[in-house]
Amino acid sequence: MNAPNSKPITPGPEREPDDVIRIRLEEGYDVVAYSFGTGDEVLFCANGGPGLPCDYVRDSHSLMADRGFRVVAWDQLGCGRSDRPDDTSLWTLERYVAEAEQVRKALNLGKIHFLGQSWGTWMGTEYALTHQENLKSLILADGNCNIPRLVTDLLKMREALGSDTVAMMKRREADGTIDHPEYEAAITLLNYRHVCRLDEWPAALNRSLDDWNMGPYMAMQGPNEFTYTGNMKDWNRVPDMPKILVPTLLMSGLFDEVSPACIMEMHDALPNSEVRVFLESSHMPFFEEPEAYYECLEGFLRRASNA
Repeated sequence: MNAPNSKPITPGPEREPDDVIRIRLEEGYDVVAYSFGTGDEVLFCANGGPGLPCDYVRDSHSLMADRGFRVVAWDQLGCGRSDRPDDTSLWTLERYVAEAEQVRKALNLGKIHFLGQSWGTWMGTEYALTHQENLKSLILADGNCNIPRLVTDLLKMREALGSDTVAMMKRREADGTIDHPEYEAAITLLNYRHVCRLDEWPAALNRSLDDWNMGPYMAMQGPNEFTYTGNMKDWNRVPDMPKILVPTLLMSGLFDEVSPACIMEMHDALPNSEVRVFLESSHMPFFEEPEAYYECLEGFLRRASNA
């Protein structure tokens, strides 16, 4: 690996990838991967969603290429520049894990540092339980692998809006009228409290959100970040986390929709993990507190690389 760079770790202007690679999956569809840098240590990034283009994770984490790492991200099937089939049977965690492994093999990446953000933590955890031999480390950022526990915390965040607002939201959800302005206003407030607390959201984040394919998201999660109705709503992998032996970094914002308490439950189950909670952040600490976030990430990656 290249020697550490002494310059501060702060995001710069968005950069173009060094390589854009189209990969044919076994399912017969194509996905598009993006590669930055030429380092021997590979940071393999799985973004949130599902159904979001990878722009917001790809562009933010590409700065790690300047720190000596090769950074790889991809538009998961169903979003971005990848194919967008209408077959709802494709939207399962197991298939997405198999997709991640196909991307790793196609790019000949060898052992990777798997970084999953938000829904990407579900993929990263399942990948570690399926393909642990291909990992040097695991980074689970702003995600929880006990969905029933997460839903309990999300309900508390909704309740903080007040009983009248909660009653309205429940009524709109029961009636199927969640596109009503009063419901959308409540979700917007929750997003600004618990998803990204910046007054102006970064361009890469807005690009991902503006091109969101809600098909995979609805099938797996639900209509929004605070309502779980999809095929993942009962998923809980915390009991299996003792099997994950690679160095693992857990990160969360103090105001994150994934609360620090959720992160600590995973930390207690993982035999080789460390935790960082960012005190001024919600769900996007790499945008909200970039210097602290990337200093933490780089330090962990270097320790894991030399382990």
